[in-house]
Amino acid sequence: MPDTARTLGCRVGIDIGGTFTDLVLVTGDGRTLTRKVSSTPDNYAKAITEGLTKFLDDSGLTLSDIHEFLHGTTVGSNTILEFKGAHIGLITTQGFRDILEIRNLRMPKLYDLHWDKPIPLVERYLRRTVPERIDAQGNIETPLERAEIEKTVRSLLDEGVEGIAVCLLNSYVNPAHERLIGEVIEDLAPGMPVSLSVDVLPQIKEYERTSTTVINAYIQPIVASYLKTLTDDLGAGGMSAPIRLMQSNGGLTTADGASRRPVSIIESGPAAGVVGAVRHAAESGHKNLISFDMGGTTAKAAVAEDGKFVLSQQYSVGGGIMISSRLLTGGGYLLGVPAIDVAEVGAGGGSVIWIDQGGSMRIGPKSAGADPGPLCYDRGGEYPTITDANVLLGYINPEFLVGGELKLNAKRSRDYFEKLLAKPMGTDVTTAAYGARQIAISNMIRAIKAVSSERGRDPRRFTLFALGGNGALFACDMARELGITNILVPPSAGLFSAYGLLYADVEHTYTESSTSLLRDIPADEWDSRWSALEAKALRQLKEDGFDGSVVDLSRHASMRYKGQTYEIEIPIAGGPLDMAAIEKIEADFGDEHELTYGHRASLEEPLQMCAFKLSGAAAETGKALPGIPQRATLADKRPKSRKAYFGRDYGWQDAEIVARADLTAERRGPFILEEYDTTCVVPPDARAFLDAQGNVTITMDQG
Repeated sequence: MPDTARTLGCRVGIDIGGTFTDLVLVTGDGRTLTRKVSSTPDNYAKAITEGLTKFLDDSGLTLSDIHEFLHGTTVGSNTILEFKGAHIGLITTQGFRDILEIRNLRMPKLYDLHWDKPIPLVERYLRRTVPERIDAQGNIETPLERAEIEKTVRSLLDEGVEGIAVCLLNSYVNPAHERLIGEVIEDLAPGMPVSLSVDVLPQIKEYERTSTTVINAYIQPIVASYLKTLTDDLGAGGMSAPIRLMQSNGGLTTADGASRRPVSIIESGPAAGVVGAVRHAAESGHKNLISFDMGGTTAKAAVAEDGKFVLSQQYSVGGGIMISSRLLTGGGYLLGVPAIDVAEVGAGGGSVIWIDQGGSMRIGPKSAGADPGPLCYDRGGEYPTITDANVLLGYINPEFLVGGELKLNAKRSRDYFEKLLAKPMGTDVTTAAYGARQIAISNMIRAIKAVSSERGRDPRRFTLFALGGNGALFACDMARELGITNILVPPSAGLFSAYGLLYADVEHTYTESSTSLLRDIPADEWDSRWSALEAKALRQLKEDGFDGSVVDLSRHASMRYKGQTYEIEIPIAGGPLDMAAIEKIEADFGDEHELTYGHRASLEEPLQMCAFKLSGAAAETGKALPGIPQRATLADKRPKSRKAYFGRDYGWQDAEIVARADLTAERRGPFILEEYDTTCVVPPDARAFLDAQGNVTITMDQG
């Protein structure tokens, strides 16, 4: 390894998935190296420390050569989904003990009489109330006595709680009572993890604030312990670089920040992929895109317009389908924090194919995961999966994956497919496998429509950006169904969430609630609110090591027409609140409302300001961005062609097996591009070429 790689330092991005852990290394001299290792669900840090150490050793480097360590993790979301969080208590205002069960009266399935609400993360006997009341203007109506707090806190400590969440009525306007409770907890139980709603989500709406605060307390000890273990293990190996984690909103935060406020990193993996897709696609001139990320467990979709991804202000985790701010919500645990608007369905390469009691084929949500994995992995799996279907259809190399590191047993896939699916349905293996693939495509299209057509965006206007280990296997079929003409498959598509980490900037978001009508806000109050939020952002970024010269501050407002229940967020330009600014804000809100809902009110309809939101972002100056990876070619292991099935219209055809370098000139399908981390299937009704950024650019035939 050249000395410049050490002198300038290396940047590493690591993303943990349900099946694989992806590693991307950018050396100081600008080279990009990649590695894919199996995840270790029992201890995710193990795959990182062992995989990274071997990766660096093979590259002639050590942990001490790392200058920047960027991480996307599923620890937070898995803790919620598997109910493995801390034993916590909740302190709230008298009369609000059951808000976690009453929720906001939203149901994901209106006519399902058997649907049950998610189990509260805090059992009722651990939900305690205190006699206090602050009104909506912040005036104290019922003072909170310290003796009452001490009595309540001691009762929770006697129950052996490992953390405490505190959420009082109207505390976002006046935090005095919550701060007092925090002080008492620290006095009685020094070091006890405490989540105050005024720190976690200082916004109006009691259920959303309580739910988010409780989730923060529930996962905080687990996330903090994970990050401490990871930091200690890497430090013991010689790494001194700070760990930064991807947040759900697409920005990076420190390990300390994530430990204190882990709700911000719950969807870090999906966010990293979208950030990478948006930044990378812009280099090729594609600013309107739909990112489609399909891995081993789930498929995710997000939309970007004019080179900017869309943020949702709340989303649910654990509701089966993770869709941000959908009309039918309530299926999971609500988080009121900014997150990239990602729709997620349980359809990945490891999703199990099964037959229901009515004899119909179903896909997921159960997944074979990394262990035992699909049938073809030959590790003891007993259920057919989407990966097995792709092997049987000729799309995936029947001999190996990951450049030969993972051997496959196609015969085992065929035997089980025939026994468990084809024979019970009275059909042949090919029809059963192709049918399973079409069902998976239908399921995944739901995710794409959720972020496009259901948001007032016509998917035909966008480029489909395929990433994840399985994204390029399905991209052309998905595009055909949606009427999308252009598809982009980036270099190392199967590791692109790890790539996205290397594109991201450190970012912090601050919010302050409001109930004022826009035209009633005094100009000096408008300025002072933004100034206070900007000061918070600059102070935090300075602590992170950035001075004001590299900081980018952006303003957004959460607004609604007076009398509405839900808000829309729009960007706000800097400057004073004069009449021109007011008219611009009203016009921008009307445009976004019409785009989202298909209509807008007249200009006379008053707008209500619900929240001032400010984001502060900062990037490392001169940081090396990932390029086209350097890795061994697979040419010596690839056959020249193999039979692949393209549906009834085309049937079985000879599909040439090509490398990315073979696409310097446009080539018509059918052919299959095999790479270390992904496989790209180009059908007969499509053609593809390699652009200047190394992307496979696919064009679907129209009509």
